[in-house]
Amino acid sequence: MKKSFTFKAVSVYLVAALLVIGMVPRAEAGFVPSTDSQDNRAADIATVQKALEKKVVSETLHKMGYTNAEIQSRLAGMTDRELHLLATRIDDARAAGDGLEVIIVALFIIIIVLVVLNLTGHRVVVR
Repeated sequence: MKKSFTFKAVSVYLVAALLVIGMVPRAEAGFVPSTDSQDNRAADIATVQKALEKKVVSETLHKMGYTNAEIQSRLAGMTDRELHLLATRIDDARAAGDGLEVIIVALFIIIIVLVVLNLTGHRVVVR
């Protein structure tokens, strides 16, 4: 009977401790952006302008009915935050690439596996 009471007491204590620990708010940290927004705005505008100079982007915008003047006026009317968000998304899209790198790496890995299998005396038969 003594063992059962001790077990229940420890169980209640652990449940209470987990509830208290679970209620503690998370502390998050992050980088504070610089206060020099003019330089950032100029860099963001340069990024967006570079993307707009691409043939595919300009043709798509013209097919949607936008003229160069409309595009430039909308770009000038964007806030610093909107412009930075657009430039960041352009950089992310550029970093993602078109998937060709993934195909090349996959083919390279397949070739290496086939060479290793061939060197170890195993045969690969594709039917």
